[in-house]
Amino acid sequence: MSHHQTEAVVLLSGGVDSSTCLAMAAVDHRCHALTLHYGQRNHLELESARRVAVTLGAAHQVLELPLDWLGGSALLGVNGPHVPLSVDGVHPSRPPASGVPVTYVPARNSIFLALGAAWAESLGTPHLFIGVNRVDYSGYPDCRPVFVEAMQRALRLGTSAADLQIHTPLIDLTKGEIIRRGSALGLDYALTWSCYDPQDGRACGLCDSCIHRKKGFTEAGVPDPTPYVS
Repeated sequence: MSHHQTEAVVLLSGGVDSSTCLAMAAVDHRCHALTLHYGQRNHLELESARRVAVTLGAAHQVLELPLDWLGGSALLGVNGPHVPLSVDGVHPSRPPASGVPVTYVPARNSIFLALGAAWAESLGTPHLFIGVNRVDYSGYPDCRPVFVEAMQRALRLGTSAADLQIHTPLIDLTKGEIIRRGSALGLDYALTWSCYDPQDGRACGLCDSCIHRKKGFTEAGVPDPTPYVS
C-alpha cells in the first residue's frame, strides 16, 4: 500500500482492467476498493476482487445491490427476463446496428459511479477511479469518455464534492498496454477473473471477455495464467 496520505475510492470488479486500475491508484493513494455484488452470473469475480484488494493493501467494501430483477442483460436475469449469453450477439431488445453487447448491464456504470462518489464524499476525498478503457467504447455506452465527463459534472453538481475527479487511467490504453502496465507494477493476474460463463472453475475461453483477455496477454507478451476450457 502507498505511504501517501491521499485517499481514493476505486471501483473493483476483480477483472483485468479494474485490478490494474487499483494497482495504478495505489501508487499515490490509500485506496478504498468498492465491489458491487449486483446479481452477476458468477461469484468468482467477487472472490478475485477480494484477493486483489488484500494483495494491494486496499480497504475493501462489498456492497450487495441486486440488479438481477432488471434482467435485460446476459449477465443478469435470475429474477428478470434473462438474455442468453452469446459470444458475438447484440442485445435482442436493441437494434443490431446499435452494437450494444448482450453483456451490457442497464446503467451499470452510472449506478457504480454514483455509489463510488458517495463513498468518496463521505471519506472527504475528491478521487474516484474507474477502469474503463477504449476496448469497450464501441459496445458499452457507459465506458465512453463523454459519459464519464458528464457523470463527473452531474456528481459535482449533486453532491458537496465540487472538486470530485473521476480518474480513468486506462481510458486510452489497449488491453495489452493495460496488462503491461499492471505487470510492471507487480500485479499478479492469476488473482483476476474475466470470464462471463465459467465452467468447473475454469474460464470458458469463448465469451467476449475471455477473447479480449487472451488477445491482451498475447499483445502484452505476458503469459496468461488463466485456466481455460477452450
